Amino acid sequence: MVRDMHWATPEERTNLGQARRKQVGRQEHNAFNPKARTTSPLKLLDRSMHGRVPALVKLKYELMAESPFGYFRGAAPVMAADLAVLPNTGIVSQLCGDAHVRNLGAYAAPDGRLVFDINDFDETIRGPFEWDLKRMAASVTLAGRGSGHKDSSARRAVEQCIERYCAQMRAFAKMPHLEVGRYQVHRLGQVAPVHAALLKAERATPQHTLAQLTEPASAKPGAPRRFKEAKPMLTRVTGSQALAVLASLGPYREMLEPQRQHLLSFYRPVDVAFKVVGTGSVGLRDYCIYFEGNGPDDPLFLQIKEEPASAYAPYLPDAYPAHHNGQRVAEGQRAMQLQSDPFLGWTHIGGRQYLVRQLNDHKGSIDLNDLAGAGLQAYAEVCGELLARGHARSGDPLVIAGYLGSGDGFAEALGKFGLLYADQTEKDWRDLRRSRKLGTKVQRPTHKSQH
Repeated sequence: MVRDMHWATPEERTNLGQARRKQVGRQEHNAFNPKARTTSPLKLLDRSMHGRVPALVKLKYELMAESPFGYFRGAAPVMAADLAVLPNTGIVSQLCGDAHVRNLGAYAAPDGRLVFDINDFDETIRGPFEWDLKRMAASVTLAGRGSGHKDSSARRAVEQCIERYCAQMRAFAKMPHLEVGRYQVHRLGQVAPVHAALLKAERATPQHTLAQLTEPASAKPGAPRRFKEAKPMLTRVTGSQALAVLASLGPYREMLEPQRQHLLSFYRPVDVAFKVVGTGSVGLRDYCIYFEGNGPDDPLFLQIKEEPASAYAPYLPDAYPAHHNGQRVAEGQRAMQLQSDPFLGWTHIGGRQYLVRQLNDHKGSIDLNDLAGAGLQAYAEVCGELLARGHARSGDPLVIAGYLGSGDGFAEALGKFGLLYADQTEKDWRDLRRSRKLGTKVQRPTHKSQH
């Protein structure tokens, strides 16, 4: 019989998880003490702006100032610092890092089917599994308040999210590992907010993106298309800057699998633009390349998105070193998602590191309005189930399930934590609004920016 010194029995792994309750009890996760902060949120946000495009920093602060949830979306560095001073389980999995209700969405799988999963991994890193759950708990609470729910309803939604996570993790702990790796959530289309996102994704075809982001270069019939100008959200890039962006396709092609290289070889780049996306990413360099394959009716859009270090990196010195942050994001995404973008990869432009992925290919996310009424609790359960799948794929479901055990104490603790952290987020948001960081309002188009 072949023996592996590093192999542990299922019982040993379960016992390891149970033993971590001595490090931090399940019901102790209800605590948050803002007095433990060593640096103010505004200073942490200032630090996170270093290296960003100066002209867009005000825009990010404006987006964060629009609502407590908008602030929360842009304040991952603040929550990373807050989580780092709390006791943690030491049970490590791949973290989404920015687990909130709008960072799940629909997109096209490699086989063309629409899937719904976690879909934003800018902050991904290996760390204590419960950090994702605490960020999701605060997110569900803030989204509940933003969609008209009372705190009792929002807290119940958080508890249902975590209860679903725990139940699914216990199920994964009993399944063969190969089944965990290919587990699919089949009931997603029956959940109203998810169904709405899938409908949006169905409409977000490459041809729709072509009409939305490009225009004919001249009034002549059959004139080639190019990116529209909608400053500051979308700006054409030309000259040496465009050449540098196109040159980054060289190292990107080299890291793609041969079949993806072959597919990409049929597309020629037509135009380049700079695009403002999301909230947390505003101010980072984000380029789009418009390609044509079999003529103008065969468009492909690639997004080349700057990736600095994860906001959690300063607090997780034992995490795998990220020699390339684009690679960190791509590999974290593949670790947690059931199916990933076939063009997912990474590259560099000068000394900056970038993720590469398709732009808007059948992508759709929820709106907070979708979470009114029964939508919040139903959607919160989906969030819990998908986080459980991501953590089970990238961590050890037996260790996590051993820690969670049975009972509702862990879910109740995170329900309370969600309220406490939402309260603190609202206070931090008011502090931002009172600060002098907003200044003169940046003019921008009224249409929503796309991810």
